[in-house]
Amino acid sequence: MQNKTNCISMTNKDGENALISLTYIGNNKGKDDGIELIRTLEKWRVSNKETDVTSALAINDTYFIQNLEGSRLIINEVLATLTKEYPRILLHVVEVKEIESRRWKGFLIKYLTSNDQDTENTLKSFLAGTEFNPYLMRQTQITSLIKALFEERKINSTSN
Repeated sequence: MQNKTNCISMTNKDGENALISLTYIGNNKGKDDGIELIRTLEKWRVSNKETDVTSALAINDTYFIQNLEGSRLIINEVLATLTKEYPRILLHVVEVKEIESRRWKGFLIKYLTSNDQDTENTLKSFLAGTEFNPYLMRQTQITSLIKALFEERKINSTSN
């Protein structure tokens, strides 16, 4: 009979409890209208909260970048669900890495609009102009962009 410590180490041995960061890009095109998008995002927010997944999502009318953080097992399940339930988003994994601690608190969303000067300036520093298309970006540009967008949000929210 195994004791509890041995069971825990067996689970950890497979890396199931490792904290993982997954960044992917997707296509926001489709038949969904704004209401359907809001419903989908709310469904993801609730699901992420229930499964202890934190995330940062940068989205516009056409594309999005999302970084998810959670246990390896749960992140793999989320990835499988996304590819199965939302094949139209043309999901492409950009980066998967083990992390020591989470960067995000909850389900953060940044909607990228052309009339937001801060976002426009951030985009200009990563892109050739302000046209947001993550499919044309390198991996380092994508991960740096999402970090910059949400670090900007932290700075803005702490100064208010």
